[in-house]
Amino acid sequence: MTLSEVSTARPSPSADVLAVDDLRLEVRGPVFAAGEEGLAAEVATWNTAVTHTPAVAVGAVCAADVVAAVRFATAQGLPVAVQATGHGPVRNADGAVLVTTQRMQGVRIDPERRTARVEAGVKWAAVLAAAAPHGLVGLCGSSSDVGVVGYTLGGGLGPLGRRFGFAADSVLEVEIVTADGELRTVTAESDPELFWAVRGGKGSFGVVTALEFRLYAVPALVGGGLFFAGRDAAAVLHAYRAWAPALPEEASSSVAVLRLPPLETLPPPLRGQTVVHLRFLYCGDDPEAAAALLEPVRGAGEVLLGGVEPLPPTALDAVHMDPTDPMPAWEKGMLLADLTAGTVDALLAAAGPEVQVPLIMVELRQLGGALARPAPVADAVAGRHAAWSVFVVGPMVPGLTEVVPQVGRRVLAALEPWAAPGAIVNLLGDVSGPDEVSAAWDDAAAGRLLAVKRSLDPGDVFSGGHALRAGSGA
Repeated sequence: MTLSEVSTARPSPSADVLAVDDLRLEVRGPVFAAGEEGLAAEVATWNTAVTHTPAVAVGAVCAADVVAAVRFATAQGLPVAVQATGHGPVRNADGAVLVTTQRMQGVRIDPERRTARVEAGVKWAAVLAAAAPHGLVGLCGSSSDVGVVGYTLGGGLGPLGRRFGFAADSVLEVEIVTADGELRTVTAESDPELFWAVRGGKGSFGVVTALEFRLYAVPALVGGGLFFAGRDAAAVLHAYRAWAPALPEEASSSVAVLRLPPLETLPPPLRGQTVVHLRFLYCGDDPEAAAALLEPVRGAGEVLLGGVEPLPPTALDAVHMDPTDPMPAWEKGMLLADLTAGTVDALLAAAGPEVQVPLIMVELRQLGGALARPAPVADAVAGRHAAWSVFVVGPMVPGLTEVVPQVGRRVLAALEPWAAPGAIVNLLGDVSGPDEVSAAWDDAAAGRLLAVKRSLDPGDVFSGGHALRAGSGA
């Protein structure tokens, strides 16, 4: 039984009608109770495989609305969940007070300090656009359509990571509403233990209403991707595993076996094809070095489409080319200690182009570099010890909802001989329960996180998504 199934196996609690009316008078944003018109639209997800059925949804427009929502939930004995863009839900926020933050859109850039302060609903696209005129860039992920806060709290693994580290490593200040309904401004000096925990501990400790983090000046960005013919998958993947480890930290890479649908919106060479997508980004002083770095792998197979070129910071999406339209998806990740010839052969045998599997993507992402080093101020980000990340995505469409998770897990199981312990929290995907979440960290970090959880949220007010549970673990 998965965590999503556990969450819907009990009757949904409900909120007192008069209390909901009082909440409406207290908050500036909209409030929707179960069964009311507008609730479904308010809580709609980008990953449409998850449908939320909360007791109440609060469309927060400011931190004070979040405070009111948390205090209402605790008074009613209801859990609290939070959603910004809807990219990251892993289970239904059934019977919870779901705080939606998409209306909280404040972005402030300080070019002298090279920092950004963003509110809870801001997407990376807004940060990149605001920072670019100052020659600065933030550590966004593979898609700028993703929300800053949730991505960063889960670590934040992006194409600039090998040069500058995880996004959480750059956080300077966190504004958070904790289970006692208090709004706190947390820094390394004001509350070092919570500051350590929340940067990497995801949504276990409260609702983050704002973040302040470092921005970076990058002399040049050169990047893009090459789509190789599926029949050349073995040659490309073996060339990739020999080539990527020699890249300097200024370069990041990933490679994915993609099974693309026959959509007219796709370029004809890719339409309905299984391809190998090599992604590459260089950020350094010598943009001409990028072409030379890419050359050894460019000839590994037939290139159907793509190329690498100078990119403004606002065009970083061109590296991964993630889908932009909502879709129903199952996903799960794991870490690898090594990528050998045997690893590649095992991946191809489980999910290569010659195998009929109902998956959209099997991705290998290079780690190392700054991702392997401690943060300037220690944080709870998991996964620094691994060399590679694997991520599997499948379509949760009628007829495949039982099959896709089984197939996806079989692919990951085939790579288990090369596994590294733990997980990237944002890439955990489907989990069996809280113990699998806490296993993302080593025993010492998990114990420390649980101690913070038990101190701040002993009643598990924040139990949605990949939140830790106060009653689990060590």
